[in-house]
Amino acid sequence: MSLNLPAGVQVNAPLHPRFDQILSHDALALVAKLHRAFEGRRQELLKARVARQARIDAGELPDFLPETKPIREGDWKIAPLPKALERRRTEITGPVEAKMIINAYNSGADSYMTDFEDSNSPNWYNQIQGQVNLFDAIRRKLSFTNEVGKEYRLNDTIATLQIRPRGWHLDEKHVLVDGQRVSGGIFDFGLVFFHNAKEQVAAGAGPFFYLPKMESHLEARLWNDLFVMAQNECGIPQGTIKATVLVETILATFEMEEILYELREHSAGLNAGRWDYIFSCIKKFKKNKEFCLANRAAITMEVPFMRSYALQLVKICHKRGAPAMGGMSALIPIKNDPVANEKALAGIRHDKTRDANDGFDGGWVAHPGLVPIAHEEFVKVLGDKPNQWQKQRDEVFTAKDFLNFQPEQPITELGVRNNINVGIHYLGSWLAGNGCVPIHNLMEDAATAEIARSQVWQWVVSPKGILDDGRKVTADMVRGFIPEELAKVKATVTAQGEDTATYDQAAKIFEEMSLSADYPEFLTLPLYEAMD
Repeated sequence: MSLNLPAGVQVNAPLHPRFDQILSHDALALVAKLHRAFEGRRQELLKARVARQARIDAGELPDFLPETKPIREGDWKIAPLPKALERRRTEITGPVEAKMIINAYNSGADSYMTDFEDSNSPNWYNQIQGQVNLFDAIRRKLSFTNEVGKEYRLNDTIATLQIRPRGWHLDEKHVLVDGQRVSGGIFDFGLVFFHNAKEQVAAGAGPFFYLPKMESHLEARLWNDLFVMAQNECGIPQGTIKATVLVETILATFEMEEILYELREHSAGLNAGRWDYIFSCIKKFKKNKEFCLANRAAITMEVPFMRSYALQLVKICHKRGAPAMGGMSALIPIKNDPVANEKALAGIRHDKTRDANDGFDGGWVAHPGLVPIAHEEFVKVLGDKPNQWQKQRDEVFTAKDFLNFQPEQPITELGVRNNINVGIHYLGSWLAGNGCVPIHNLMEDAATAEIARSQVWQWVVSPKGILDDGRKVTADMVRGFIPEELAKVKATVTAQGEDTATYDQAAKIFEEMSLSADYPEFLTLPLYEAMD
């Protein structure tokens, strides 16, 4: 098998069956054209992130931008949405793996966000096989047979597909254009758009996307300009692409209206990406001695800074005629323990009831078994209505509300150990090629590992990193806990019949990342360099 490559394009990776179909000359030519047009701007925006972080490290606090005040005060709305995006009361998410795609499509959810980013371990095989899987799924031809011969096929009622490419900070190291690595987001988007957009348009269900990890409206402008070029290149009318932005960085909270405005011809609203949002808060204020969050379990959607951000998102979206999507409920059904299972289901009900009453038009779940519960809670509020775009909120939030980082306690030994345990478990699975992992009855993705190592790092360096029993969290304490938690993780993985080969490496990486003098911006960046 060989590829017919456009001029200036290199692919430095093995080819598996049908990879040549995805990595066709014309598809890669589109990727190369998008790269040449926008890579310079992407790099400028990444440098702007670094400069902004330096100012925050020096004591600057984020606030609304004075130069974009006319946008916030202007009378405008996003472009009308297609019918396929009017009803999104339940959205299910998961990686671009065949069995997951089929189960999600068949789950009864209104919408399915398939993920090339946080819930997908981005090795070469996963990324391109994921493209193959989506190519077949969009044409209703995807099937999967597991190791015991059970066959999975798409049923007649399928969810509306939305696709999440990688964020602006990630590269695709196996593909070079003019000697430069291509953006992972441009690569994922370009291939899936080239191969499937016309098929999706003909079916009245796409092309729809989710956009992750943005920190400013200028990053949204870059996506918008890329959409314009891609539609022109593929002969698709402007505004056909619709994209929902995940508000999963605290800086994006101060620019929600500007982000909607930049994407207004292509916008499908905003989503409250809670786990990455917590990670973003820790990352941005890591050197602020007044900032220190309690155990991860204590940081719910009802603490002050999370609550104000969520309600602001609903307010802004509905003011601008856009869907407001609630975040992920990571709880999953628990087999063989009816009491624990009912507690988990009650947690889902509580989460979705709150979101529906707040005005969200829908929310995420991580498991097909939770779709009926989430659906039921939204129907209680919405009735037969597909959404509640007409519901307006009138609160006025200030920067102080978004920066009210409570609670600071409790921080417990169990909380430290849980972060170490979950971080090692997730990283070991990620290194083995699985980016969506059930751990301690939660469905975890890369944001989990980011929160885990970030909290441990912060508790060590912060003067407020003190356990409820009075002990200071120290590097020596963490180093002492790591081998103990590694042994527990290995025992769990072995009991599940899985290989433990990657977990020693995962423990070493977790220690390096959580105790390094200089805080690494993203855990996945150095990990990606080490994988195939």
